[in-house]
Amino acid sequence: MSTSHLQVESRGLATHDQANSNGAARCVFSVDVEDWFHILDVPSAPAISAWDALPSRVEANFHRLLDLFSAKRVQVTCFFLGWVAAKFPHLVREAASRGHEIASHGYSHRLLYQMTAKEFREDALRSRLLLEDIGGDRVLGYRSAGFSLTSATPWFFSELAAAGYTYDSSVFPATRGHGGLPHAPRLPYAVGNNGSRIIEFPMTVTELGAREFCFFGGGYLRFFPYWLVRRMAHRVLKSGSPVVFYIHPREIDPAHPRLPMSLPRRFKSYVNLHQTEAKLHRILDDFPVGTFQQLLVSHGHQWSLHEASH
Repeated sequence: MSTSHLQVESRGLATHDQANSNGAARCVFSVDVEDWFHILDVPSAPAISAWDALPSRVEANFHRLLDLFSAKRVQVTCFFLGWVAAKFPHLVREAASRGHEIASHGYSHRLLYQMTAKEFREDALRSRLLLEDIGGDRVLGYRSAGFSLTSATPWFFSELAAAGYTYDSSVFPATRGHGGLPHAPRLPYAVGNNGSRIIEFPMTVTELGAREFCFFGGGYLRFFPYWLVRRMAHRVLKSGSPVVFYIHPREIDPAHPRLPMSLPRRFKSYVNLHQTEAKLHRILDDFPVGTFQQLLVSHGHQWSLHEASH
């Protein structure tokens, strides 16, 4: 199944004021729970067979994030890498006990377009079953490594549905280093039929001049000044779309080890790590954030699908 073979309809959500008045947060905060060495697509990135021997920092960093969320009294969506969940199952249980949504980041952190459909389904299913076994609740959501859904993975949505998921947050509706789908809708939308229907929550992008940027996570969140991130978030909300923020635990840990890589990639991976935690405080103070599951429950009826003729 491919988005190019489907006609999708994306209906706008309520206005920002309406969202606040009815208590439904239209900003989602999400954490991709992985370690400092899970950086993609660099020659120095260690193979999964070497991960156990590396010094891990995800445990302490994730606990710091959980304490921050508790202090701000917010719930977020935690996309756990299956490998991390298997090594630190108490992190999954701790997040769940604090009311956060447990979702899947796959098991082995491989780019989608470097897997076959069968490999992907097995990886996604393995992660979901593991997280459900640890956390004790159904896992609805998935996010791919590096938002690496591209036109070269037309099987993605049908395989994800077959692996038992309800929603996804892997579409990057602009160009990026790991691919992206520049012509994909920016509002949430449904893909598939009644038997294999996935709700897609694309990453939030908006324009600055002639270019599109994701101001709300990763290197751009760290690079741009907070006043610009805040302004762009309000612009997106006024357009009728939710804002999806995301963070990795390593990004609040400026002292974590570095992988050797090219100067441009080093800048992108490590710029302004010392400023990230302060920005998180401001985001959580300025925006009413929630989980993908909450957004799905409050607004899911607004997204519908129309099957196109082939």
